Amino acid sequence: MELKFGLATPSNLWSLDWDERRAVVGSIVESGFDHIFMADHVSFRNGSGTDGFVEVASLSQLDPRVGVMISIYLLPLRHPLPVARQLASMARIAPGRMIFGVGIGGEDRHEIEICGVDPKRRGIRANESLEIIRGLLNGDSVDFSGFEFNISDAVIRPTPKKSIPIIVGGRSDAALTRAAKYSEGWIGVWCSSERFRNAISVVASEAEVYGRSEVDWCHGYQPWVGLDTKDSKKAFESVKRGMENFYRIPFEKFERYTPSGTPTEVAEKLAPYVEAGCKLFNLKVCSEDAEEEVELGAELVSQLARLNVSPS
Repeated sequence: MELKFGLATPSNLWSLDWDERRAVVGSIVESGFDHIFMADHVSFRNGSGTDGFVEVASLSQLDPRVGVMISIYLLPLRHPLPVARQLASMARIAPGRMIFGVGIGGEDRHEIEICGVDPKRRGIRANESLEIIRGLLNGDSVDFSGFEFNISDAVIRPTPKKSIPIIVGGRSDAALTRAAKYSEGWIGVWCSSERFRNAISVVASEAEVYGRSEVDWCHGYQPWVGLDTKDSKKAFESVKRGMENFYRIPFEKFERYTPSGTPTEVAEKLAPYVEAGCKLFNLKVCSEDAEEEVELGAELVSQLARLNVSPS
C-alpha cells in the first residue's frame, strides 16, 4: 500500500472567509496530502474542543477531492446509534472520502466525567459501540445486550454503499486488541518505532484469533512536528508552545517523541516508522507562522517520499 498522508486542520482555517478556506483546502490536496484530520473533544482541559463530525462534514464540502478523518473520536462519550447515523450521513455527503479514527481518551478525566461516563468504563463502552456500529453499517437489524448498551431491532438506512474504514488509536494493550477485533488499522502516538513495530505485530496475531487475518491493514502514526525552513530552534519552540497550550502539560512529557527541525531533518526522524510498517502519517504541523503550516507540511511529505523507504 502506498503511504498516505494527513494534515491536521490548519490552525487559522476557520478564521478565513469562504473563498480563502476553499483555496487553503485545495492547496492541501494539491500538496500531496490524502486527507485532513482533526481531533474530537467535548470540553478538554480549559473547555476547548472541536466536534469531529461537524468539522469533517464542513471540510468535505470545501473541495470534492479532499479526504477527511476524525483522529481520534471519543466514542465512549456518545451512544452508538447516533454515531452510526452520522457515519451513514457522511457516507452519503462524502462517499469514499472518510476514515473514522476511534479512541477512548483519558488525558482529561474530567472531560469524561462531565459527559456522565465513568472513566473506568470507557473501554467496554468503546468495544460495545464498535460492535453495534459495525452491524448497523453492514445493514443488519441489530439486537445487542451488553454491560453498557441494550438495544433491540435497531436499523440505520440507507446502508453505506462503500464502507468507512475504522482505525483505532491508543497506547494500551487493550487498544491493540480493540484494533485487532474491530478495525482496519491501529494508529499510534508518542511511541518509538520499535514499539510501533511490536504493536502492529500484536494486532496481526490477535486478529487471527478473531478470524480477521485477511484484513488489508492500514496502520498509522500521528505525531506533532515542529517545522522551519532553516532554523531548528524556531521549529522546536513552535511545537513546544503548541503542545503546551493544548495539553496544559510540560513539553518534557512529549519531547522524546516529538520531532522538530527542517523538513529534511524531521523526515529522517520519521523514516524508521515507515520501515516498521507505518502506512499512514497524520501530521500536526507547528510553525512560527501559521500560514506556513501547509507549505512546510508538504515539504515534509516530499522529503519522506524521497527517502524511498518501504514498509517491511
